[in-house]
Amino acid sequence: MSLASNPFNQDAFSTVALTAAINILPNRYGKLDGMGIMPVRPVRLRQIAIEERNGVLSLLPTAAVGAPGSTGKRGKRRIRSFVIPHIPHDDVVLPEEVAGVRAFGSEGELEAVSDVLAMHLQSMRDKHAITLEHLRMGALKGEILDADGSVIYNLFNEFQITPKVINFALDDPATDVKAKCLELKRYLEDNLRGEFMTGIHVLVSAEFFDQLTGHAKVEKAYALWQEGKMLRSDMRTGFEFAGIVFEEYRGQATDPGGTVRRFIAEREAHAFPVGTTQSFCTYVAPADFNESVNTMGQPLYAKQEPRKFERGTDLHTQSNPLPMCHRPGVLVKLLAA
Repeated sequence: MSLASNPFNQDAFSTVALTAAINILPNRYGKLDGMGIMPVRPVRLRQIAIEERNGVLSLLPTAAVGAPGSTGKRGKRRIRSFVIPHIPHDDVVLPEEVAGVRAFGSEGELEAVSDVLAMHLQSMRDKHAITLEHLRMGALKGEILDADGSVIYNLFNEFQITPKVINFALDDPATDVKAKCLELKRYLEDNLRGEFMTGIHVLVSAEFFDQLTGHAKVEKAYALWQEGKMLRSDMRTGFEFAGIVFEEYRGQATDPGGTVRRFIAEREAHAFPVGTTQSFCTYVAPADFNESVNTMGQPLYAKQEPRKFERGTDLHTQSNPLPMCHRPGVLVKLLAA
């Protein structure tokens, strides 16, 4: 009696096919991905070097005709190296999950097995997506954290920059909130250092949002703004005040120990410029597979192989991302009080 063949031994389940499949599955977790604030930048190696060049911009003096010109000064250059984190995640497709599939014939078999595989890949992609969101939020806060809360990189320390914190003092009804916003805008403008921006976005905790919109100096402006938004959209998705967009952010996830971690702490907010060209990106490195050596990295990889004695099929996925802010001086923490 012949044994039935393994349905996963087909080109449709090769590394190339699975990697393509997991990269086109919908990303159901990713506010920052949707904002496009940190575009993907593929690299060939697991280590990147970021060059910091502080340009010198100075006024040119007048001189008599025929006199020698002033000499240009070169900016200081500094190289910093970062190792891109490796994030593997495994799962298994058990025989009972595809039991009975073979009775439907070859085409139906492939379709049904694909459905089972797609279910697993979607679950695995969701976990990679929320992990990437966590890393990106960390980069916007200047401190990239691992799943357990340990620090992977403190960008302020790496770039030798003192973190900027602005207390909005929202507990005090007399606080001039507009003046606080102007302080934030001026600080970011001064620290762009050759970069430009089209606006300022602030992701805020629920508590910060409620205190801001309920503040005596903001409440009227919020009420007027609501008139244009009422019954049309969720009013927490972006309230513009003094030229700055404040948006409530509810990102959170469960760490390996079972603790739910909020990506933005209670009564805090984090501001950053938008519309920049070089300040933010997400580096992605290639997987540690033979076939991916010296290739440009992809956001996600997937691979499968049969278990010992054909007792199921192991699924392996991995991502190798490093969200990065090249100018941590443009990252500002805001406190409600």
